[in-house]
Amino acid sequence: MTSMNKAAGIGRRIGLAGAGLLAIVAATSGLPAQTVSDNSVPAVGLNIPENMQIFGKVDPNVRKATAIVNETVITGTDVDQRIALIVSANQLKLNPEEQDRLRLQVLRSLIDETLQIQQAKTNEIEVTKDEIDQSFARVSQQFGKSVPDMRAYLRSVGSSDRSLRRQIEADLAWNRFLRRRVEPFVNVGEEEVKGVIDRINAAKGTNEYHLKEIYLAAGPDRAQQTFDNMRQMIQDIEKGGKPFEYYTQFSDASTRSTQGDLGWVGTSQLTYLPASLSEAAQKMGVGEVAGPIEVPGGFSILYLIDKRQVLMADPRDAQLTLKQLTVKFPEGTTQASATSRVSALETATREMRGCGNVAKVAAELNAEVVDNASVKARDLPPRLQEMVLKMQVGEATPWFGSPTDGVRTLVLCGRDDPQTAAAPQAEQVQTQIEQARVNLRAQGVLRDLRRDAVIEYR
Repeated sequence: MTSMNKAAGIGRRIGLAGAGLLAIVAATSGLPAQTVSDNSVPAVGLNIPENMQIFGKVDPNVRKATAIVNETVITGTDVDQRIALIVSANQLKLNPEEQDRLRLQVLRSLIDETLQIQQAKTNEIEVTKDEIDQSFARVSQQFGKSVPDMRAYLRSVGSSDRSLRRQIEADLAWNRFLRRRVEPFVNVGEEEVKGVIDRINAAKGTNEYHLKEIYLAAGPDRAQQTFDNMRQMIQDIEKGGKPFEYYTQFSDASTRSTQGDLGWVGTSQLTYLPASLSEAAQKMGVGEVAGPIEVPGGFSILYLIDKRQVLMADPRDAQLTLKQLTVKFPEGTTQASATSRVSALETATREMRGCGNVAKVAAELNAEVVDNASVKARDLPPRLQEMVLKMQVGEATPWFGSPTDGVRTLVLCGRDDPQTAAAPQAEQVQTQIEQARVNLRAQGVLRDLRRDAVIEYR
């Protein structure tokens, strides 16, 4: 994988965009000591008395270690700066208990990151300063910032460029180690690839579910408390307080390292899940969260990311040509006045008779028009997806919005339906199997490194 792709991966992990908070937590695999110079620490307001009395001998250049990993020090500053970046990038508001849990998770991740860098160096694998600089610049671009602005941003949130650069170094070093020491020894035979393709063809038309999970173990003595805690998680997710991925860091399942991702699970594979999970998955709508679901040994929460039929065209992959009309209301418009105004707008769009009249109707309504000739139906919010996919060319959706933000309607001006999906090529299947095995072996190597490491906590 190229350094550009790696930089993009790091950027996605830091920014919630897709990834979510745990993406960066999972990626913050461990790191050697990050001693930060005084001028890289953001200024804070402190109430310091003018006549101070210092008790004891203090060396300002010494920072108390949080852990020492094979003689490499991880300081409390290292942990604080990584937490600061996670919280800022994902706009999180954490209570003291959540902060404590996140701190423990970040420390574990920093220890892993340290072990990865050390293992790469043991195998004479180096990451140059230029490579780190290039990746740092690309991550900065993903934040919409220049390199100097990115450094200033990191300092302003209580982090530092040194913290992010160390994460980049670990990511590059570990992936280079895997390419040199693991990937060459992973072999996938032709018969195995053919068997996978045959199974995919045999499953044509059956449903597949892209699921994420959070599992918490709970004995009889903690069942009710765990159930209540998970209900609180769900309420927080549904209110938009924190993303689903944030809570996967507390999961007791092995999928915690992949943000709870179960991948695409076919109907036949659902039989391997507990019956309660299988039943819930088949009843969920895309984007829904279900739970807490009682399973052997505890409770689970499921999140249905997407749903499809094997080797069948998905209507949501249709390419749409849309025109959006937007009407703003005067400040102070009441709900009643907005409703009355929307009634007149709906009459106008019903009589529009095709996209050719959009400009004329927009002028009459004093509406703004935005054209987009290439929108995938699946990229629209679920409710709009459902509306648009039932429309004929020239029709408009109901107006939607609010008195304060104005109202909008989408006019369907064209639609290119997707072709029936074909079975993946042998090369694609082989690559996927190889990557899965590399990841499995990578987990084993890291597990061995943890077992053999000398770690001293302070």
